[in-house]
Amino acid sequence: MPEITNATLLIVVALLYFAVLAGLFRGRHHIGLGAFFCALGVMHFIETYLASNLYVALPFGIVASPGSVVLFSGKLMLLLLVYIREDAAVVRQPIYGLLIGNLLTLVLAQLLALHTPVAIVPGEVPNLALVDQMGVLMVWGTVLLFVDCILLILLYEKSRSWFGDRIVLRMFVSAATILSFDQLGFFAGLYLLYGADYTVMIGGWAMKMAAAALYAGLCSLYLSYVERADRRADTGPRIGDVFGLLTYRERYEALLARTGRDALTGTRDRGELETDGPRLVRHAIDTESDLTLFVIDIDHFKALNDEHGHAAGDDVLKVIAERITASVRSTDLVFRYGGEEFVVICLGLNESAAAVLGEHLRLTVARANADHVVTASIGFAACPAECSDYDALFQLADRRMYMAKAAGRNRVVGRIHESDGAAATSAA
Repeated sequence: MPEITNATLLIVVALLYFAVLAGLFRGRHHIGLGAFFCALGVMHFIETYLASNLYVALPFGIVASPGSVVLFSGKLMLLLLVYIREDAAVVRQPIYGLLIGNLLTLVLAQLLALHTPVAIVPGEVPNLALVDQMGVLMVWGTVLLFVDCILLILLYEKSRSWFGDRIVLRMFVSAATILSFDQLGFFAGLYLLYGADYTVMIGGWAMKMAAAALYAGLCSLYLSYVERADRRADTGPRIGDVFGLLTYRERYEALLARTGRDALTGTRDRGELETDGPRLVRHAIDTESDLTLFVIDIDHFKALNDEHGHAAGDDVLKVIAERITASVRSTDLVFRYGGEEFVVICLGLNESAAAVLGEHLRLTVARANADHVVTASIGFAACPAECSDYDALFQLADRRMYMAKAAGRNRVVGRIHESDGAAATSAA
């Protein structure tokens, strides 16, 4: 049947299109991204031409264009792939280039139409009406592409809170949503310029949903087997100069990673703790000076995330980190150990002073956020009074933190409490 043949051809075209352009993208470290972007730009004209002129019959009475279904949908997904593997500053380059190039095409077509052409071949007179008409559609399509890309990146980032690391589902839902929006916008242009029938919109939408599924699968396979996908933290990007914001965020996180800072809270990260902790403990032992290590764990934090969402949880962690940092001395070090757990190392602080500071930190956490009731369980241990090496010191403080949780949470536990026969101090 012709419809089956047409559908098979579309799949073959999609696979070939993705394979070639993904291959160029994969080779960017050797030949640069220019080759990939040039190929993408060259395909833009034929994509628009096919979207306005070539439609084929498909199963279930669907009529759709290879240009819109295969090439445009594929280009959008490839740009998302660029964002995932590079950054937003790279994504915007071809979009701005296409938009300016298409505007230039439209202007040049208007100017060239003022010429009086000379027929080199008898009876053959150049007709710029097609370029003129195509130019309008190309500009409109590129404007849509610009909006589509912004929305696609935002939705893809947001979808992490819905689907976690299930990248196929994230890419499909994001692409299906944005391609639905795009189909409405592009059909409006086809209707105004060519008087296209509504069946074009319905058929195109149905096939774009299929294309979203196909390309999401192909992109996932590419990321899984050709390149390893980077993990990104979701910080809830906002609309504005979205490309600039996203690029700034990524570079800021990369800078923090290189300088040992936690991307969310700005405190020192676990890598810094594993480097600085042993060094500081050795120094305390060598100089016979006091050092206290606190382990602070936010109580019922998973329940807070489940009830109010991860964005609210992130906001709480940031406020708590700021309050803890403000509550200790400038010589004390604050680390985010992981998740909702923080570590504080205080130099020159003996056990009795540490008990006072621990209670102060517990109250600081409890007062950190007016919108949510947040408490912390805290354990601390002293060096050299209790331990002579970092690992033992950390394990002792960590064990006491769990003792505070077992005793009812919102408590501070150190040796001073154990020796007094009390489980912990608490708000009660």
